[in-house]
Amino acid sequence: MGIIANSRVNTLTQAWGGEVQSGSHLYLTDKPESLGGQDRGPAPYDFITAGLASCTMITLRMYAAHKDIELGEFSVEVDFYSNNAQQEYIERRVHFVHPLDAVLAEKILEICGKTPVTKTLLRSVEIHTTLV
Repeated sequence: MGIIANSRVNTLTQAWGGEVQSGSHLYLTDKPESLGGQDRGPAPYDFITAGLASCTMITLRMYAAHKDIELGEFSVEVDFYSNNAQQEYIERRVHFVHPLDAVLAEKILEICGKTPVTKTLLRSVEIHTTLV
């Protein structure tokens, strides 16, 4: 099994702030002000929704390029819902600027269900933690 992604977070002086390094990219993470943070960057669940939205966009563009289909401009929006009973679900919306015909729309929905991040979230993962 090979590593397909890696991230590291270093603490900052502010209460919940951290500097995230993922490959050559640096960005901040934080909690919203309503939860005691300074809202200087996405919170952890924001990264999950951003990962799913990004993967969906990339997968659809790859599919379109492979099939020589013009999808035009589109956006992907993802919401993560949770409650005190630990019930959770994700809602994903894909909005195309130009309408799709029924056959292509059905295929797009099928492809959305097969993105790598979708598959990972649906099957869940083992997490092994060590202190170093």
